Amino acid sequence: MKTEIAGHPRGLAALFLTEMWERFSYYGMRAMLVLYLVQGLSWTQSRASVLYGFYTGLVWLTPILGGYIADRYWGAQKSLLVGGLVIASGHFVLAIDAMPAFYSGLLLVALGTGLFKPNVSACVGELYAEGDPRRDSGFTIFYMGINLGAFIGPIVTGWLRVHYGWPFGFAAAGVGMLFAVLTLMATRKKFLGTAGLLPSAKRRAAEGAPPAGPLTKDEWERVTALFVISFFVIFFWAAYEQAGNSMNVFAAQSTRLTLGSWKLIPEWFQSIDPVILLASAPLLAILWPWLSRRGLEPSTTRKMAIGLVVMGLGFVFMIAAAQELKAGRLASPWYLVLAYAFHTWGELCLSPIGLSLVTKVAPLQIVSLMMGVWFLSNFAGNVVGGFLGALTGTIHDPVTFWAIFLAFPVVAGVVLFALAPKLQRLMHGRG
Repeated sequence: MKTEIAGHPRGLAALFLTEMWERFSYYGMRAMLVLYLVQGLSWTQSRASVLYGFYTGLVWLTPILGGYIADRYWGAQKSLLVGGLVIASGHFVLAIDAMPAFYSGLLLVALGTGLFKPNVSACVGELYAEGDPRRDSGFTIFYMGINLGAFIGPIVTGWLRVHYGWPFGFAAAGVGMLFAVLTLMATRKKFLGTAGLLPSAKRRAAEGAPPAGPLTKDEWERVTALFVISFFVIFFWAAYEQAGNSMNVFAAQSTRLTLGSWKLIPEWFQSIDPVILLASAPLLAILWPWLSRRGLEPSTTRKMAIGLVVMGLGFVFMIAAAQELKAGRLASPWYLVLAYAFHTWGELCLSPIGLSLVTKVAPLQIVSLMMGVWFLSNFAGNVVGGFLGALTGTIHDPVTFWAIFLAFPVVAGVVLFALAPKLQRLMHGRG
């Protein structure tokens, strides 16, 4: 029986499809959220930005609990199934036109994502043996599934919102999540096997390993390195998440929404990032092993530092768009396209590499928990990004506003690059 597809474990294909549909649901709803608050509920942009920051932050905070539940009790596979059903119910509740349902739906999506998000990544990590050189490229391929869903989601939900109303957009996200659950149910026994089936302690016992004891000094140093890197990643997400927040409102209110005779829908700009990623990811999946064979591959930490700098440089184009706005013209949509392109290239150097890093560096008995801790940087970055996005209410010069998001990630990236050798030593050759 064939156990590999394109040189990778076939379980990667199952998780690719499962995550694709989950991200369809998440990014489809995310593309509408701030616009719904500003246009549908007549909230101010600052108020909408803060809620957006707390909601998206909560989506990344709950994985700590989800990782703990998987490690201690359920295992990753069961956590994925339960989490997927909770997410789907949340999106369907959001389709109900009432404020209590709106807040309840957001909470359900956040709680379900907590069970789903860390454990799908942990399952990918379990497909590869320790030291397998395919791991980084495997996570990059997996990341393509994330972005295929992120590309399709805003197009579908945005079109439904324009033609049929907000509830249809929210309900479409729920349908996408149900597809994710069905995909996992159909493939997990044949494709995943034991990957993610047992909690960490039971898996170690089944493999004949002794029960996990206290972390060793080396393991604590590896955990410390992950915490330090996670801190720097906060700066990345605080700027990057303006995509669904202030950049989304800029697309709707300050951008020329025509391209020749083609009328654009604001949510569609959210699909630029994933479509560029889908075109670029295969190149990086080939590039890293190619550089490795020649002894030229940057360390994982330095890849991530480069990602911070590249993403920050994308805001140069938002500054240029703001200059057009100050001159009394709507900004060209191409500025947003270029900004998202740089954000995507920075993301490719940081996010999939970071997921791979956690599975390599985290001690085995707490790998899902550490995946949740990794997502803690997303939580902090989203909350900080929400408050920074709300500065549009006090910083009335758009050039100054976008310059903030240029400066922070670039400076953080330069500092992380300088710290990389020390962090690599703390990881004891696993990074």
